[in-house]
Amino acid sequence: MRNRRDFLKTVAGATAGTLLTGRAFAGSALQGGGAAPAGPGKRREVFVGGKRIKVVDVHAHCVIPEVADLAKDSHLTANPGLRAAGPNVMGPDRVHAIDQLGIDVQVLSINGYWFYAADRDLAAKIVRLQDEKLAEWCAAHPDRYVALCSVALQYPDLAAEQLEYAVKKLGARGAAIGGHVEGEDISLPKYDPFWAKAQELGVVVFMHPQGAENVLQKDALKGRGDLGNIIGNPLETTIFLTRMMFNGTFDRFPGLKICAAHGGGYLPSYLGRTEVACDVRPDANCANKKQPSDYLKNQILVDTIILSEEGLRHLTAEAGVGQVVFGTDMPFNWHSNVDLVLNAPFLSDAEKEAILGGTLVKLLRI
Repeated sequence: MRNRRDFLKTVAGATAGTLLTGRAFAGSALQGGGAAPAGPGKRREVFVGGKRIKVVDVHAHCVIPEVADLAKDSHLTANPGLRAAGPNVMGPDRVHAIDQLGIDVQVLSINGYWFYAADRDLAAKIVRLQDEKLAEWCAAHPDRYVALCSVALQYPDLAAEQLEYAVKKLGARGAAIGGHVEGEDISLPKYDPFWAKAQELGVVVFMHPQGAENVLQKDALKGRGDLGNIIGNPLETTIFLTRMMFNGTFDRFPGLKICAAHGGGYLPSYLGRTEVACDVRPDANCANKKQPSDYLKNQILVDTIILSEEGLRHLTAEAGVGQVVFGTDMPFNWHSNVDLVLNAPFLSDAEKEAILGGTLVKLLRI
């Protein structure tokens, strides 16, 4: 598992893509699409139908360098802070970057769940430090940032406590989790205390994958093309969402809202096969009470990191416009930007506004 053998890579969120510096972000801002260009020192403003709208980015990562001091003497690594630097660390360049890209509010989360391998005491300390440091940054920039907390999901009762503390005391708008815990399926009933707390609090859970190492043989995607990211990440997301459906987790918690990274993986693109599996496969043994499309259109949100006009069209057709929300994957260079949505000929002005921020403003209480 990567979270044991390659912490240095994971703590920096390296599986998400190529890093950009703040200056590179500034140079990558696209023009047009109804948005006022951002010049030097100027904040880009986004308009739809002549109306200035609020853009919210649900998918953005950072690291907390101070966590290195907590983990350095543990079994996890001898030097966990080695790569906790550059654009992964919050600073003036990150604020400048969202100014250039026309983002009004960014939702921050820690990408990398290496601490799922920590014991209860260490995991509690790591999560508390990460959450409090995120809260400090958001408090210093209250009009530009909100946060999703971390949780020690390997201890579901502790994870529930951490979520409640972060939401009620630190102002977190939800939690960020991986697609499994050390290879274990988190749709199993043992994780219900966490799901129950998320439903009780009415907050979103953002699920971000880590290369599908829970289902692949070691080095199965090694080699050219960074396939662990390109194929592994959406694969892990697809398996996570499908098990949440077929194992009945969404039925046990009908108020639960999951936001799945990278367009929801392969699920929206291959929904038809998932839709009929329980009926045509005699050994499927499905526990779900509804059709997969019902969960996709009601309890699952997906971000716009689908990167093509046709991909976005298909995503909105399968999931529904109300379930699609804007994301960039900052500080990684996936060329995900507001223009993909602004220039989409198949979306109405109201739909563009909903995707770019309207849905998240309501969901995250921004």
